[in-house]
Amino acid sequence: MPPVKTVQAGSVPKDPETGEDTGYVFRVNPTLVLVPVTVKDPNGRLVEGLQSKDFAVQENGKTQTLTWFTSDPFALSAAVIFDTGMPDIGLKKIQDTLSALQGAFSQFDEVAIYTYSSTVGRLTDFNNAGRELTVALNQVKGYSGANNGIPVTSGPLGPQGPVINGIPIGSPVDPVSTPPKVAHVLNDAILLAARDLSKRDRTRRKIIFIISDGREQGSVASYKDTLKVLLTQNITVYAVAVEGGAIPVYDRLERVHLPKTTAAMGYGDILPKYVSATGGGSVFSELSEATIEKAYAAAIGEARYQYTLGYAPKSSIGGYREINVQVKRADVKVFAKAGYYPLPTPLHVPQTAP
Repeated sequence: MPPVKTVQAGSVPKDPETGEDTGYVFRVNPTLVLVPVTVKDPNGRLVEGLQSKDFAVQENGKTQTLTWFTSDPFALSAAVIFDTGMPDIGLKKIQDTLSALQGAFSQFDEVAIYTYSSTVGRLTDFNNAGRELTVALNQVKGYSGANNGIPVTSGPLGPQGPVINGIPIGSPVDPVSTPPKVAHVLNDAILLAARDLSKRDRTRRKIIFIISDGREQGSVASYKDTLKVLLTQNITVYAVAVEGGAIPVYDRLERVHLPKTTAAMGYGDILPKYVSATGGGSVFSELSEATIEKAYAAAIGEARYQYTLGYAPKSSIGGYREINVQVKRADVKVFAKAGYYPLPTPLHVPQTAP
């Protein structure tokens, strides 16, 4: 194993007033490829104590030389996305767990809040997980979800006026009632959050945390284009699937390996695809309030305490590059992004005197 700059566990600096970890701060070479990795045992518990020599990374089938490794926690830049288009009963269940969500973040994290249904809204920009986050979550508590059932457009309960012998009173023609157009623009919400995260400090771990039933319908952005932005900006997606997204068969989809050429529009199972492709580990499929609250802590904890591998590829230009991370240890599951799109290295143009 060649020399690797390793940050040993427990070396995170302490805040002089509180004594708490402040998160490791380092300067990143623009060409350095960072690969957050989660390692779990067969029971789903995080595997600790691994060193750089325990990992092997390949890019497009070629073994890479690790030049950076740490297992210390990172401060998070987290974009939290709420699905307000799910049935009202499901949204109410989420609203009752929001205090637990806030408690999962530390004072060193920065959080932005987004909502979506037929449109996308940004409630707050990135702020410390303090009073601003409390105000935003209280606003989410006031939202109403979708009504259950099929829209009524005819019959005695329909929106038309009174009739006699089937003929509307005071109207020469029969009124036409059209059900409202249904949309769940999850792709658009993720894309907006990803663009905002791209502007955050690169030394933070960037995540999108989605709380949704997983439906996608009617987005302007495609799954393929949205995923490209996520992989270009090194953003990891985590998700808590609720309501229809929490049925048992849904949870098994998280293990599907997604080909880079796959596009998805109008999906009811799109959360596991985002999570799998970006290396987010498990989709936390939860039905009760208690398990949802535990899922918050588990997901945020996984994001914060991942191993971070770094290497410098020989070229920083080109198309999609596949990444394969292996751990030299039996009976473990490895979660890492499937690949990335490199950004071109800025060219330095020397200035000449006129």
